[in-house]
Amino acid sequence: MSMPRAVPRALLAAALTAAVPSPAVAAPVPARTAEAPGCRGAVPGDLNGDGFADLAVAAPYATVDGRARAGTVTVFLGSPEGLVEAAVLAQGDGVPGEPETGDSFGSALAFGDFDGDGCADLAVGASEEFHGRPRRDADGNGVVHVRYGSRDGLAGARTLDVRGLGRRPGTDRFGAALAAGDLDGDGDDELAVGAPGLTGGGGVAIYGLSRRDLRGRGLLVTKRTGWVRRPALATDRFGEALATGDFDGDGRAELAIGAPGEGDPVSGAGGVTVISPTARRAAHFDQNTPGVRGNAERWDGFGSALAAGDFDGDGRADLAIGVPGEGVTPLQRGMDYGDGAVNVLYGSRRGLTAARDELWTQEVAGITGRARYHDRFGSALAAGDLNGDGDDELVIGVPGEGAVQVLAGTPSGGLTRDHDLLITGPRLGGFGAAVAVGAFTGGKAGDLVVAAPLAGRVELFRGTARPGPYPGVRRTSTVVARGPEAALPGHRLAP
Repeated sequence: MSMPRAVPRALLAAALTAAVPSPAVAAPVPARTAEAPGCRGAVPGDLNGDGFADLAVAAPYATVDGRARAGTVTVFLGSPEGLVEAAVLAQGDGVPGEPETGDSFGSALAFGDFDGDGCADLAVGASEEFHGRPRRDADGNGVVHVRYGSRDGLAGARTLDVRGLGRRPGTDRFGAALAAGDLDGDGDDELAVGAPGLTGGGGVAIYGLSRRDLRGRGLLVTKRTGWVRRPALATDRFGEALATGDFDGDGRAELAIGAPGEGDPVSGAGGVTVISPTARRAAHFDQNTPGVRGNAERWDGFGSALAAGDFDGDGRADLAIGVPGEGVTPLQRGMDYGDGAVNVLYGSRRGLTAARDELWTQEVAGITGRARYHDRFGSALAAGDLNGDGDDELVIGVPGEGAVQVLAGTPSGGLTRDHDLLITGPRLGGFGAAVAVGAFTGGKAGDLVVAAPLAGRVELFRGTARPGPYPGVRRTSTVVARGPEAALPGHRLAP
């Protein structure tokens, strides 16, 4: 793929298989229906039910119809040969609405099966869109567009915003983060939407609870919600990062909510709140929580990135928490980017616990690489089985170094430093700013996708089946997408 600097509507229309007949029915992405076994045989992140995970690549600063930073999302279909470009989506072409300057369509992405048909659906945030006249130098109101997967590709469309919560739009940045998971155990996924600019320090909207689709009024969760009850400051950015996982193994996923600006009692130290919206239960973690390694310090940004995966193969999800502002070397000064660290909390019958908490940095003995005050280790995270042995590996983005670090999971104790892998890319291109894991080529082992948005490049690293404490990822890669750096291609990836 070669992303153009300015994407005209004619090109977008050509990338889709048909024109959009109405805002509610959008054009389908081409599907390989001849071989497709159907949606019931789909794998996670499979939009068309052909048994291969698909990939969405956001370029939120792409120019559309002459409108700068309107944003596009490119869909790639998985296959044994690799990822194949299928369509380019933008507001007004394949998605309801119109492209406008500064909308940042693609500010967040998530795959989930919201209608229970077995095929993944695609949610796209446009966090800087305004409902009405834009306000200069203000954060956007935000909107989320959902395109539904089917055996024939992407089909219907739905649009969500804070008005569905009974609120008036503000500088909410609704859609700045997205996550999907079965939070109520009914077999289809719910959609969680982060609105970190919501008045009072941010919030999260949850759609689809106890329903078969995203219809109906969403549930709004903030720090002031009665069963959450956390101190709230305007700068918390509650909802800036989201992840779902079944941390207690009861068949219903929980939702982890990052608030990297959380400042009680230390400004910008950050925190993570894990909620069960059906049980109305919440637990809070930060680096002042007993058992959590590290110390809560100014600008650590604990909770800036989140990823759930089963690192010890016990059937319960574990949670990796990015702390990219963490200082681990003497050279770091206040407000520097940060050496960076990742805390890992393990699941149990009681949910996430700090009893086995781990703190990973490039200062850990035996880890490849060297911590530097500008690395931002932990800025991006992804989890998945890259070696085909049944437990998940952890991928850590280190964009300041231009690298990703891969730690293998093991059933004997979770993540291990043994055979850890450091993959480097363009140092000044932000390689590692976004990462994703999925069964893109259909093998037993998953594959890794790494973006370098400032270099205009997205790369695929194939996984290899090798049971044991091995990362499984090959060092050689295939370039999936190229585009102008100004568009930030790969700023967000899904799954």
